[in-house]
Amino acid sequence: MSKRNIFIVTCALLLSNAMSGLDSTIINTALPAIISDLHGLEMMGWIVAVFLLGTAVSTPLWSKLGEHVGNKRSYQLAAGFFIVGSLLQGLAPNIWFLIIARTIAGIGNGGVVSLPYIIYARMYTNPRKRMQVLGFVSASYSTATIIGPLVGGFIVDAFTWHWVFYLNVPIGLLSAILVQIYYQMEKQPHESKPVDYRGSVLMTLGLTSLLAAIEMIGSANTVLVVGVFVVAAICLLSMIHFEKGVADPIIPSRLFKNRALVIDFTLFTIIWGAFISFLIYSPMWAQGLLGTTALIGGATQIPSSFTNFIGSGSVAPLRKYFTPQKVLGMSIVMLTIAFILLMGGVKTPYWVLLVAGAFEGLGNGACFNELQVKVQQDAEQQDIPVATSFSFLIRMLSQTFTAAVFGLVMNHALRQGVQHSGGTITMKMMNKLSDATNISSLPSRLIPQMRLILHAGLHNIMVLALLLMLIALGINLWAQRLEKHQLKAAKID
Repeated sequence: MSKRNIFIVTCALLLSNAMSGLDSTIINTALPAIISDLHGLEMMGWIVAVFLLGTAVSTPLWSKLGEHVGNKRSYQLAAGFFIVGSLLQGLAPNIWFLIIARTIAGIGNGGVVSLPYIIYARMYTNPRKRMQVLGFVSASYSTATIIGPLVGGFIVDAFTWHWVFYLNVPIGLLSAILVQIYYQMEKQPHESKPVDYRGSVLMTLGLTSLLAAIEMIGSANTVLVVGVFVVAAICLLSMIHFEKGVADPIIPSRLFKNRALVIDFTLFTIIWGAFISFLIYSPMWAQGLLGTTALIGGATQIPSSFTNFIGSGSVAPLRKYFTPQKVLGMSIVMLTIAFILLMGGVKTPYWVLLVAGAFEGLGNGACFNELQVKVQQDAEQQDIPVATSFSFLIRMLSQTFTAAVFGLVMNHALRQGVQHSGGTITMKMMNKLSDATNISSLPSRLIPQMRLILHAGLHNIMVLALLLMLIALGINLWAQRLEKHQLKAAKID
């Protein structure tokens, strides 16, 4: 490929990365308006979780598909899923249609965010040049997460939430067309190892059933919930059994025999599960409790996007003076402070949300950078690619299931509050509270009580997230002791 073609394809793939970043933040800004319009407050956990689940379960499958049909075709198909999913989300007439459309978009997102890294490796054989390009990838995603809340807030305030999803359609089409025309260097794909279709199907069915069972707790028959949990367990245990005899398993069991790697995976799981609570619920806190517009509510995400740069960039200098686990410990403390700040009452001022966001971004940026490097250092040489891929998978799965659990916690608080109101407050009224533009249609005398109900749910979610961060801190302190003993043993040798 000529330098011109490589440059164009790189820009096209950067567009896809920005598209994913836009979707991940813009949806949080639009959620209050969406659930108000579609009466989906109790389904809020599903709206977030199905997208993350689709991304998680499809990510390892897109790379496998790329080995068989070529990364170019695989990327085109992934972009097609994302574009169709985005279009259908914008057209959604009800909450169930939206959830199905988000699942389709999530499946596409798995390929849109993972396949470009394989294509970059083919186009940029020089490691230094590739690292520069990956720097642009990080910058494009972070820029999108900064712009996303502002654009999303403006669109919701000026037009309707439907246009939030339409925004990604032309971006996705432009990216797919440019890759189709200018990416020409790929050789004919060949099948190296058979695709583990059975493991893929069992994993997808098992994780989907597990998510469904969690979401149905408290709203469906107990026997049905237990039955779905049993189906999930059977699928996942069957996958583990059959994977032992597969040449190229989706998740190699040998990864879990490496203690250092297991610690890395565990911290990734807990930290990513906790911090998504801020991403999802801080705009609702601002709009539902403080009565801000969607634009101002979305702005709660901006400090974390800026400090994420600082946190990520601080890891390399800190590693000159501190061990990896100590750097992680400091990062976890930053995230813990963010959730401590959110332990206030209904009238917690707006600036506290901004300060909490700044701490969240600082800690998250440093945790991601340090843990991603640690995973690659702790894995055996031949396991670096699969360990890196699995770390992405568990982050997505963690966010998927904690989003479902947080939704469960919110629903419990809402149902209790509505029940204790003696019929004066309904769930339909609570749906309207989350969107400041509808607040004028609510009885003004009931708004303070409704905000107390909403705050109870938000407070319980932040308490749960804080507990997760304290668990992560405990694991980190134990890992620091192990690290200290290993360093002493190395010096003696």
